[in-house]
Amino acid sequence: MASLQGGAALAKSLFSEIGAEGVTALRIGFAAIFLCVIYRPWRRPLHLIVWRPILVYGTALGCMNLAFYMSLKTIPLGPAVAIEFSGPLAVAIFYSRRPADLIWLALAIFGLYLLLPFGQLSAGLDITGVLLALFAGVCWAVYIVAGKKAGDANGRMSVPLGSLVAAMFIFPIGLIHAGTGLFSLAILPTALLVGIFSSTLPYSLEMVALTKLPSKTFSTFMSLEPALGAVCGYLFLKEGLTTSQGIAVLCIIVSSIGITSAIGKDRS
Repeated sequence: MASLQGGAALAKSLFSEIGAEGVTALRIGFAAIFLCVIYRPWRRPLHLIVWRPILVYGTALGCMNLAFYMSLKTIPLGPAVAIEFSGPLAVAIFYSRRPADLIWLALAIFGLYLLLPFGQLSAGLDITGVLLALFAGVCWAVYIVAGKKAGDANGRMSVPLGSLVAAMFIFPIGLIHAGTGLFSLAILPTALLVGIFSSTLPYSLEMVALTKLPSKTFSTFMSLEPALGAVCGYLFLKEGLTTSQGIAVLCIIVSSIGITSAIGKDRS
């Protein structure tokens, strides 16, 4: 999570050079190359690959990253991560059958309300940035559901193939926006680090963590991601949070911990 959010902060530093579209293109492009080198998907015959879930998974992955980076143009990293986190939170609530989880849902909605640009307690965030972060959350929810189906059908090969699908339609968007600036030698080293820290390294570490930790523990740790986003935004981008933004991020974190802990109890 620290790698992922640190990579997002590093990516935002490139926005002035090639825009959010260009940064997204380079991140996904480099990640696809790295993941293909690691997993070597060409070893599996094409006729054995179930493509439909991979296409949905890859499309959701590309749209999620593009919308999230676009949101960072106008709102701080911490609130953007918290708003985007509504996606996996919604998936967890949808599959929950516990009436008590309505309390955690209400807490998450209250947190989102504090981040939306209306009301007396408004955090004053840009409406376009908020909507883009919400769309990224929707894409994250689709990514989770489609990723499970793709993984069940194709195993680990879903990761590099999904990344390739994302790169195929996101890279042209970045190229159209940034032009030849996308290949500037001055930004490529930083873009390379973004690809490593935002995709390759966290995905690899997650795979190791999932084999070492119980699902409940892993999910609870993941709930802290909005907090790490806020910390990275403050340390690397000098983005502070207002009181209402801090309370909102805390509400979403507590809501996620409550829901994932309840799911863990149901499965135990």
